[in-house]
Amino acid sequence: MKRLRVIGFVLAMTCSTAAGQQHAAIVEYSDMCDASAAAAVSADMFIVANDEDNVLRVYRRGEPTVVQAFSLDQFLRPDPDEPEADIEGATRIDERVYWVTSHGQNKNGKNRPSRHRLFATTVAVQDGKVTLTFVGTAYRDLRADLIAAPQLAKYNLKVAATIAPEDPGGFNIEGLAATPDGRLLLGFRNPITEKGKALVVPVENPKEVILGKKAQIGLPIEIVLDGRGIRSIEFNQERNLYFIVAGPYGDVGSFALYTWSGQPEKDPEIVKGMDLSTLSVEAIYFAPGDKMHLHAISDDGGRKINGKDCKKVDRKAQSFRAMSLIIP
Repeated sequence: MKRLRVIGFVLAMTCSTAAGQQHAAIVEYSDMCDASAAAAVSADMFIVANDEDNVLRVYRRGEPTVVQAFSLDQFLRPDPDEPEADIEGATRIDERVYWVTSHGQNKNGKNRPSRHRLFATTVAVQDGKVTLTFVGTAYRDLRADLIAAPQLAKYNLKVAATIAPEDPGGFNIEGLAATPDGRLLLGFRNPITEKGKALVVPVENPKEVILGKKAQIGLPIEIVLDGRGIRSIEFNQERNLYFIVAGPYGDVGSFALYTWSGQPEKDPEIVKGMDLSTLSVEAIYFAPGDKMHLHAISDDGGRKINGKDCKKVDRKAQSFRAMSLIIP
């Protein structure tokens, strides 16, 4: 078994009216670099998507090796010539986990239909073994529905969808959150609005969408993240708050954590004193019933291992980092 690698550091953190200092440990997990979306499976297990392949991997928190892995290819049916689905967001509602891909072009601005998927799985654990079941079908028309929605016309998503996702004005969905009433919120990393705000768009009927019904798009919400886009968004029922990791729409810029009430007329509040510069956080999740520990996962595809980008080394040497933060 691969030896667990833990890197300790002190993290000072002040959240709204509360302040505290904590010791957070960064844990490295094996078998992939580009961790891009995650959801809790149980109190101590989580499932992760990698935006470089179509596999969901299950880990036990604090243990570096993969517990189980599930291929998505037969369910997603990607283009054989360009099979990467580019999964970027996940959120859990009861036993069901919804997953969303970027819906963007590739880095050269070329169309990649394999990246147009919204889908769902169920996850259950019995005697330490995870059972994953695909639900309905993988929906392929979400980007078209967003482009056609009249309430989103001012964002010119038709043009955005022709631009590389990390270029100015590109199209890139990276966040997915469940609302208390069972809807989904799409969090856009790109485009950023003309006023420098991030875009959140509701999907009103996710249960019907994964059964093949047309997506009903809600009214957009523009939120202030200090010029950043959304990298991950998650709702915590115990606190009745959304937690948002925000970062640059491209490769250069800083990351920050925010809390948000979900009310369109109220801006998110930054979690002060937190430095996420050691990680490139692409996914956050809470374990069931836990309002204290926010689990953050880093996309480490560009992290150097023996002088090479992580995703370019042998898979046995690949890893991604994660840490658990105590929220005051």
